[in-house]
Amino acid sequence: MTDQVALHDLSLITPQQRAQLLLRVEDDLGPFIDKVRPIIEAVKNEGDAALVRFAAQFDGAEFDISTLAATRAEIEAAYDQLDAAFIDVLRYAADNIRRFHKRQMPELEWSMEIRPGAVVGERFTPIDSVACYSPRGKGSFPSVTLMSTIPAVVAGVPQIIVLTPPGPDGKIDPATLVACDIAGVSEIYKAGGAQAVAAVAYGTQTIPRCVKIEGPGSPWLAAAKAVLSNRIDPGMPAGPSEAIVFADESATAQVAALDTIIESEHGDDSSVFLVTSSVALAKEAQAAIPEFWKSMSTERAGYSSAVLNSRSGGIVLCADEQQAYDFINDYAPEHLQILSQAPERHVGHIRNASEILLGEDTPGSIANYMMGPNCVLPTSGAAKTRSPLGVMNFLKACSVGKLDRTALQEMGPKTEIFATYEGFDAHANAVGAMRAKARGNT
Repeated sequence: MTDQVALHDLSLITPQQRAQLLLRVEDDLGPFIDKVRPIIEAVKNEGDAALVRFAAQFDGAEFDISTLAATRAEIEAAYDQLDAAFIDVLRYAADNIRRFHKRQMPELEWSMEIRPGAVVGERFTPIDSVACYSPRGKGSFPSVTLMSTIPAVVAGVPQIIVLTPPGPDGKIDPATLVACDIAGVSEIYKAGGAQAVAAVAYGTQTIPRCVKIEGPGSPWLAAAKAVLSNRIDPGMPAGPSEAIVFADESATAQVAALDTIIESEHGDDSSVFLVTSSVALAKEAQAAIPEFWKSMSTERAGYSSAVLNSRSGGIVLCADEQQAYDFINDYAPEHLQILSQAPERHVGHIRNASEILLGEDTPGSIANYMMGPNCVLPTSGAAKTRSPLGVMNFLKACSVGKLDRTALQEMGPKTEIFATYEGFDAHANAVGAMRAKARGNT
């Protein structure tokens, strides 16, 4: 582990070097695509047996096919393995997440008279089934379990399952089991990575096929989603953690340093930058970050150090605030925290970010666990076109329309002209004289 923090001065680097700072691990899935294909094929052909074999190979977990699905007894026993205080925290977080996502729910049916006698509208219904993925590669993440399952429950998805890799003991993380129970989900299966995506894309003897999969994960998971996108809706891209902490000259450098470390401890595939136009703040934060590493475990400090002294992380020094805004919008971070005595001053300049946290009293830690808005967020620049996970990821809309005779008589001739121009005879015939004749001129 190094005690250095990279400093990227935008006034001293080339456009090509700036472009390199914007790249993420996920941007090139090529090496993983070829590796996941045989895994997918094995699960397609062998089902449960392949899942058990890959769990041993990739997760170091030995278990019998008969224990692939969690039982009610295992879920209840999980409560006894956790501190009561932690269970209370899970419930508290779940309540905030549930409240936020209930507020997100759209009006399930609406209509309007767009012209006299012409009524149009929309009707929202939940998707039929979804697999929520809860990763476990560098820890266990009951927070992700709550964030992915609760909006699906609120949206009314009739079949919700959770996929999560088993631990070395061949069991599911107890906090994940309890989180599922608190969220209201009882179908939980041991499956991780590419094999998990294949399992719900094709279905196995135990795991049902689903129409969609949501949740963050490794490049292996992302590659499998890409390969199987013709079999299952892969959901939004949610890969390794990434964040930008933007600090203006009024921010506290020590707080900026502390908060920059948050997402960098997830793994050495994370991408995290502290962006500022203050030279003094940049230098103070650069010196403070290694001091904070001393209070962390060797593993987590190692991850953070690897990220923050690389092309994928560190401090980005900008000539002015506009250059900082431009870098943030080009990067389109998963997490953005604005540290300032007046953070609202900067928000209007930000177009692309999955999450914006305002001020020194809103650390990313709280947002990740219990503030209420979803922490499953689009990564790798997808914030330019995608939104955070929410109830709309689990709903679909269909448009509804009804014309009376007056409206048909108004729109029919115009439609006939339009259809004739485009060369569609049946379209034109269906709204012209032939329709009147077919109905007996009634």
